[in-house]
Amino acid sequence: MSRIGFISLAALLICLNAGVAGAQSIGSSYTSTASKDCRRIGKPSELDGSTTRACPGKDGLIVLIAEDDLREVVSIGRNRKAAAEEPAAKLWFAPFNSSENTVEWRSAGAKPFAMIQRWHIADSTDPDKQGRPNTKAMLVVTRLPPGPVCHVAYVDAIANTNANELARKAADDVARGFTCGKDEVKIVGARGRAVELATMR
Repeated sequence: MSRIGFISLAALLICLNAGVAGAQSIGSSYTSTASKDCRRIGKPSELDGSTTRACPGKDGLIVLIAEDDLREVVSIGRNRKAAAEEPAAKLWFAPFNSSENTVEWRSAGAKPFAMIQRWHIADSTDPDKQGRPNTKAMLVVTRLPPGPVCHVAYVDAIANTNANELARKAADDVARGFTCGKDEVKIVGARGRAVELATMR
């Protein structure tokens, strides 16, 4: 083999290996937002019991969770102040709601670019035996810094048996190129009651 041919082959192998490494570099890791794993900010409001807590995330990010009037907002930032100023910190679902305590981080190498969290949205048209609204589950995909933090996709967890896979694909395909304030949140997979409730205005 000529020197030029050898160099070309070596370059091709390097590119192929880089492509394989890149394809394998995206994965998931998990952190907790349970109260015991977070720091409470201030005291619960005497007026309505509202609370705020800051939880450690991946790569130095902070997960900020504020609960008020039986509704939550979840935002991310390099610190609590930054998280509180993100678009996600101002996004409320109209029905009563809560987020689960596990955050799934989608990362390229060691850098997270999206988070996935399961939410429960109260359905007032579906009361339980005590008259309290049953909840409907939905996965929320959120883009992470650099750039603004906001919801990019919703996946109805009841209408889609493969909801976790759909949410991960949405995170991988959509989050990094999503423009907060311009692009509309994508409804991924089959629409169900949870998505209907979450998008009520």
